[in-house]
Amino acid sequence: MTVSPVRTELHGHVLVVTIDRYRRRNAVDRATADGLDAAFNRVDDDPDIRCAVLTGADGVFSAGSDLTAGGDYVTERGGEYGLVRRHRTTPLIAAVEGLALGGGLELALACDMVVAARDARFGLPEVTIGLVPTCGALFRGPRALPHNVARELVLTGDPIPAQRAHELGLVNRLTEPGEALAGALALAERVCRNAPVAVRECLAATQRAIGPDDEGWAATDRAAATVRASDDAAEGVRAFLEKRPPVWTGR
Repeated sequence: MTVSPVRTELHGHVLVVTIDRYRRRNAVDRATADGLDAAFNRVDDDPDIRCAVLTGADGVFSAGSDLTAGGDYVTERGGEYGLVRRHRTTPLIAAVEGLALGGGLELALACDMVVAARDARFGLPEVTIGLVPTCGALFRGPRALPHNVARELVLTGDPIPAQRAHELGLVNRLTEPGEALAGALALAERVCRNAPVAVRECLAATQRAIGPDDEGWAATDRAAATVRASDDAAEGVRAFLEKRPPVWTGR
């Protein structure tokens, strides 16, 4: 029997969704995307679930896309990773331990709130292998962080610590290492004490206030298409998989 890389556990009115591919640092492949899609379909479709928490197993949130999976992460209802293009009505909290890198940070940015352990790190290393973030970071990053900090993450590829992310507003609450899930559950349970209809409508109103994502996705698609056609993109991925420094040509 194949074991699913995504686990779910119901805590009262809160569904905890856990990515469990710790040998791959919880990177997302096809099976993981399908598992996340199924979990969040359940969140969307079950009115008894009033809040959800997304986390990763074994002290790592997610290292993003599994580059050996060939870019096959898109689902019908959720888009990439089963989540990042989903039109949600139920609050979602990220519980971050360890690394949230690349698509891992983009998963966190797709959530409504973030609880992180003090030793967690957030980063977008795509440029270091000749790629661009394609799952929302290019426009959700500048929404969640000061624009110059979002540019720093995107253009350097260097991660920032959870403390700095908290000071800048990306992280709602900091916990001690190993306590992010407990902190996220406490926040989710606080949300669940409120009237469900009011919570749903407040979430929808705040999402409308941010504005539609259409322009952000269009700009991301243009950047990704240009980069995918470059020699540097092929070299960057090849060097990453071969565990050697890339040799850039600027073409």
